[in-house]
Amino acid sequence: MLFGEKGANAIISEEALNAYRIDGTLLRVVRDANRDNDVRGFVVAWDDSSVLIRKRSTRRLVKLDRRYVYQPASEERVLPPALLDAIGSDVEAGE
Repeated sequence: MLFGEKGANAIISEEALNAYRIDGTLLRVVRDANRDNDVRGFVVAWDDSSVLIRKRSTRRLVKLDRRYVYQPASEERVLPPALLDAIGSDVEAGE
């Protein structure tokens, strides 16, 4: 399970972060609907509100919010539930 709780403020669990760190899993962090804004890298450390990711390409560190979607880069990209709701309401409104 990726999230510690359900809902808009869901965060990735300690167990999932630790498993990704130990296994050295290359992650994709989905921050918004634009695929170009995804961050790819490896979990280095985390606290209650953020995750430190070492980017694969530049080896720089990026501090990201734990509420983003963290998934293995090998899996198909998944949008955050809040974005899916917003996109769905825009489509229904004819925008």
